[in-house]
Amino acid sequence: MSEMGKTVLDSGWLAARSTEVELTGAQLTTTNPPTGPTAPWMEAVVPGTVLATLVKNKVVPDPFYGLENESIIDIADSGREYYTFWFFTTFQSKLSGTQHLDLNFRGINYSAEVYINGHKMVLPKGMFRRHSLDITDVVNTNGKNLLAVLVHPPDHPGRIPPEGGQGGDHEIGKDVATQYVEGWDWIAPVRDRNTGLWDEVSVYVTGPVKIIDPHLVSSFFDNYKRVYLHTTTELENRSSLVAECSLNIQVATGLEGNICLVEHFQTQHVSIPPGARIQYTFPQLFFYKPNLWWPNGMGKQSLYNVSVTVDVKGYGESDSWNQLFGFRKIESQIDSATGGRLFKVNGQPIFIRGGNWILSDCLLRLSRKRYKTDIKFHADMNLNMIRCWGGGLAERPEFYHYCDMYGLLVWQEFWITGDVDGRGVPVSNPKGPLDHDLFMLCARDTVKLLRNHPSLALWVGGNEQVPPDDINTALKNDLKLHPYFEIVTGNGKSAENLSPMSQDPSQYLDGTRIYIQGSMWDGFANGKGDFTDGPYEIQNPEDFFKDDFYKYGFNPEVGSVGMPVAATIRATMPPEGWKIPLFKKLPNGYIEEVPNPTWEYHKYIPYSKPGKVHDQIEQYGTPEDLDDFCLKAQLVNYIQYRALLEGWTSRMWSKYTGVLIWKNQNPWTGLRGQFYDHLLDQTAGFYGCRSAAEPIHVQLNLATYFIEAVNTMSEELTNVAIEASVWDLEGTCPFYKVYDKLSLPPKKVIRIEEMGYPKAGNPKPVYFLLLKLYNMSDYGIISRNFYWLHLSGGDYKLLEPYRMKKIPLKITSKTFVMGSSYEIEMHVQNKSKKPDSKSLIYENNFTTRSHCEGDFDVASVEPEHSETGEKEEAGLFKRLYKHFSRRTDGWKAIETDGADEGVAFFLHFSVHASKKDHKEGEDTRILPVHYSDNFFSLVPGEVMPIKISFEVPPGVTPRVTLQGWNYHGGHTVF
Repeated sequence: MSEMGKTVLDSGWLAARSTEVELTGAQLTTTNPPTGPTAPWMEAVVPGTVLATLVKNKVVPDPFYGLENESIIDIADSGREYYTFWFFTTFQSKLSGTQHLDLNFRGINYSAEVYINGHKMVLPKGMFRRHSLDITDVVNTNGKNLLAVLVHPPDHPGRIPPEGGQGGDHEIGKDVATQYVEGWDWIAPVRDRNTGLWDEVSVYVTGPVKIIDPHLVSSFFDNYKRVYLHTTTELENRSSLVAECSLNIQVATGLEGNICLVEHFQTQHVSIPPGARIQYTFPQLFFYKPNLWWPNGMGKQSLYNVSVTVDVKGYGESDSWNQLFGFRKIESQIDSATGGRLFKVNGQPIFIRGGNWILSDCLLRLSRKRYKTDIKFHADMNLNMIRCWGGGLAERPEFYHYCDMYGLLVWQEFWITGDVDGRGVPVSNPKGPLDHDLFMLCARDTVKLLRNHPSLALWVGGNEQVPPDDINTALKNDLKLHPYFEIVTGNGKSAENLSPMSQDPSQYLDGTRIYIQGSMWDGFANGKGDFTDGPYEIQNPEDFFKDDFYKYGFNPEVGSVGMPVAATIRATMPPEGWKIPLFKKLPNGYIEEVPNPTWEYHKYIPYSKPGKVHDQIEQYGTPEDLDDFCLKAQLVNYIQYRALLEGWTSRMWSKYTGVLIWKNQNPWTGLRGQFYDHLLDQTAGFYGCRSAAEPIHVQLNLATYFIEAVNTMSEELTNVAIEASVWDLEGTCPFYKVYDKLSLPPKKVIRIEEMGYPKAGNPKPVYFLLLKLYNMSDYGIISRNFYWLHLSGGDYKLLEPYRMKKIPLKITSKTFVMGSSYEIEMHVQNKSKKPDSKSLIYENNFTTRSHCEGDFDVASVEPEHSETGEKEEAGLFKRLYKHFSRRTDGWKAIETDGADEGVAFFLHFSVHASKKDHKEGEDTRILPVHYSDNFFSLVPGEVMPIKISFEVPPGVTPRVTLQGWNYHGGHTVF
C-alpha cells in the first residue's frame, strides 16, 4: 500500500527535442525508455521550461549573459517543432485494491500528450489550468512506472519585429499564456515562449473518496470580536459503493516547538452515492477574538492551520487537506477625498506603498527558496503590497505562502495587457484570446488555486486594459461579493441583519475580494482607463513632493532607474559590457547618456532626462570607470526611491491613498526599475525604500524643507522628540535642534517646522542632515533618516575630494553559526572626535520595533502547508537563536585607520567566499544576504547596529567586507 498524499516529481527528469526522438510515446513508456542523459536525451529542469533545460545542459548559451540571447534561435524562425520536447521520468507506486492514484500537473505551457506505461492521454490547451488524471487503472501497482510527456509550445508564439516593442507582434495574446515572452521595454524576447512543464508535477494517493478544492472564508461581527469560519469542499466518491463518510475539520494554532493548540474540531456524517461528486458545506465554526492576520507594518501575520480529513466506513482515512489560514477582512472603496482606491484591513485604513512584480525568473525556474528570498526582501523594504502584473504569471501557491507569512497584500491580475490586447504597433487584437471559454476556465481554476490565502487582496481584469466584454461580464459575475463583504453605505442592509438562511459565503467562487476590471479603472490612475500612470524615468527628487507631480489618488505604476552594483555588471556581461555610457553635452546644457550596446540590449534607462532632469550621476562628477559609475548610481538610486515614497507619503490621505513602484525586480539581468538584481544583490534604492516606507518615519520635504513626521499606525505615538543635526564636510555641526514633547496622531503626517539651516548665514554648498525620531523616556530611536544635500542650483561635486578623507571606524561583531547558516551582529562606530556640544545625540540608542522585523507570527506556521507538502520553518527565528547561541565566537573588534573628522559616508557591506584558488575577476559574492541596513552613513561618534544573515555553500568560508565613499578597496571586517 502506498502512503497517502502527494509525492512531488521534481527530479530525475530527462528531456529531448521531439524531432530527434524516433520512438512513439507508447514505446518510450514500455519497451524503449531512455536510460540516462545520453543524446538526444539530457537532464531536464522540472518545474521549468525547455529553454531552462537547454541552458542547464549548455546546449545554448546563457540568455542572461551579455548579448548571448541573440545567438539563441527564436521560435518564430525555428518553427514550433524546434521547441516541442519530450519529458520523461519514472516513479514508484504500490497501490492497494481500494487506493486511487492521480497524476497532477499544476501548469503546462501550452498543451501536451501524456503517456503512462503505454497508455495515452491528451491534455487540453491553456497555461494557467491544472490537470488531474486518474491513472489508477494504468499504473503498475507493484513496481516502476514510466511517464513521458510531449509538450507543445503556445499556438501563436508570434514574431519579434526588428524594432522590438511591447509584446512583439502581439500574436501571443491569442493564447492564454504569459504575454511578456515576446519582449517588452524591460526584457528581451524569451526564445521558447516559456514552453514546458513549468509548474509542479506530482502523483497523489487517496482512498475511495477524494477532497477537492476546499474554500475557507471568515466573516466578522461585533467589531472583530465575533468571527465565523465557513468551509465548503467538493467530495468525489470513486468507488462503486455508497461511501459512508466522517468528514472532519480541525483548526489549530502553533505554540512553542512542535506543540499545537486545537481550537476547533468538528465531525460531520456524509453519505456519497457511488461515482458521485458532491459539494458539502460544514456548519460554521465560531471563534471569539482570534488572532488576526495583518499586513506588513500593521501587526502580526497570525496563521492557523486548517485541516480537512475524510474517513470512509470500512476503509479508514481516505484523504486529507491542509491550509495555513489567516483571519482578516480586506475592504476597498473609492475615497471621496482623493478619488483613489482606499484599502482597509480589519477595519483599519492602510496606506499602500508597494510595487509591481513580473515573476522571479523568466525561464520559470521557480523554487520555494527563491520565493522566500524575494518576498522577504519586499517585507524588509517595509512594502505592504505586490501587484502581479497581467503580462506575467498568475503567481504560484508558494509565492502566496510567503506573502501570507511576511504580510504582503497581493493584487493579482488576469492575462490581459493593453499592449497585446488592443493597442501597440501594429495595433493588437482587442478581443483578447481566441478562446474565451478557455480563458474563463483558466481564470476559475486560478481562483480556486489561490483563494484561501489571506495575502490575496483583489482581482484585476488586466493591465492598462479591460478584458473583452463577455470575459469581463463573466469575471464580474463569478467574483461578485457575498453580502458579508459588500461595503454598506447610506441605508444599505447591514451584514449583521442578514438572514441566517443566506447562502454560505464559502459556496461562492470567491465572494470575499473585489474585482476591478483594469489597472487604471475604479480608483486607480484617473479611474477611467486613460493613460495616467507613470512616469517611468529619472526625476528631480524634489518634484515628487510638488502639487503638480501626479494628479490622481492612487498610481499603479511609477518607475525609475535601477542600475546594479559593479560586481553584477562584471558577473553578467563580458568586458565590452563594462564600458560606461558616453556623457554627451547637448546645446541646452543637459547631458545625454549614450550606453554601450550590451547595456542597451539589457534595457538600460539613463540617469538624465534632457530638457527636464540634469544627469543625476554627473552631479557627483563625471564618472571615471565602471566602479565609479555604479557607486554614484547607488547614491542616485537611494535618493530617487526615498524621495518617491516620501513624496507620496507626505500627502497620505490628503492627496494619495497609495502608490505602486514600477517595478521591484527583474526576471532577467535587466538594468532598469529594480530594488535588487537577478542575482539577488540589492541596489541602494532598496534601502532608500526601506527608510521611506517605515510605518513610523521622520522625513524632510524636499520641496518645502519642512521636517515631517509620519505615523501610519492605528495608535497615537506620544512623548517623542525629533533631533535635527547638520554636518559639514569638515566634520563640524553648524546646526542642531531638538523638537521635543511631540505627539503623533494615528494615520497622519505632521509638519514640524521648516529646517532652518539653508537659510542661515553662510550655509555650506554641500552638507549632511541627520534626523532622528526617538522616545523621550529612554532615547530609543524609532526612525533615523540621513540626507546629503546641496544648496539650490548646486551639485554634489564637493563630495569628490571628500573621498580622500580617512574617517576612523571601530567595528565589533559577534557571529552565530548553525550548519551553513550565519548571523552576524555588528556595531559600527564612527570614531571621529565628538563636537563640543551638549546635544543628546550620543544618548540615542536603537530600539527594537515590533513592526519592523519578524512581523509574522512564527509560532503559528508549524503545520504542513497543503500546497507544498513540506514542513514550514516554524518558530524559525526562535529555533535559530537557540542553535546559534550554542556556537558563537564571542565579540571581536577591528578598527580602520584614519585621523580625519567627519561623516563616514555611504558605507556598504558585502559577503564573499574565501577561496584559495580565486580566479582573476571571479564573482566571489555570497548571495542572497539579508541586511538590517546597508548603504548607510555615520556622523562623528555615532554607533549603528547591523545584522547580517546568509547561508554559505558547502565547504566555503565567508568573509564580510566593508566599502564606502571614503573607504576604498574593501576592508575585511569578518
